[in-house]
Amino acid sequence: MTKLTHPRIEAARQGQNPSVICCMPSGWVNLADKQYLRGYCILTADPLVESLNALEVNARAQFLTDMALVGDALLEVTGAYRINYAIAGNNVPILHAHIVPRYKTEPEDMRLNHPWAYPTEYMDGTPFDLQHDSPLLSQIREAIARRLK
Repeated sequence: MTKLTHPRIEAARQGQNPSVICCMPSGWVNLADKQYLRGYCILTADPLVESLNALEVNARAQFLTDMALVGDALLEVTGAYRINYAIAGNNVPILHAHIVPRYKTEPEDMRLNHPWAYPTEYMDGTPFDLQHDSPLLSQIREAIARRLK
């Protein structure tokens, strides 16, 4: 079997990925590149695997538990009314979960749709910015840490 690698995870392991929020028992959580929905996070399994089904049952349960825990932290920090969760792996064939806060202030046609229904120019309009997003990173990190105790 080929050993999977990914530059962002390698950077996270070396402390050089600026979007990293923290390392969790199952992997790394970071703010997504596109912050059009404030707090949009990605949890990536570490060690890297191709899919949820590639994990043994306890590791699978840990990944899903961590994913929900990030959602709990996002609900607290962002004031979102709901969290959308998605695991696909079609584009990037490593296990990662999209954890996306949803807001009642979103336009109704977008709020009632999946998070990627927004026009591309809208999604691209709010990229991750370390200076701007540092307080959010810290707040999410602290909310996760309280839940991991």
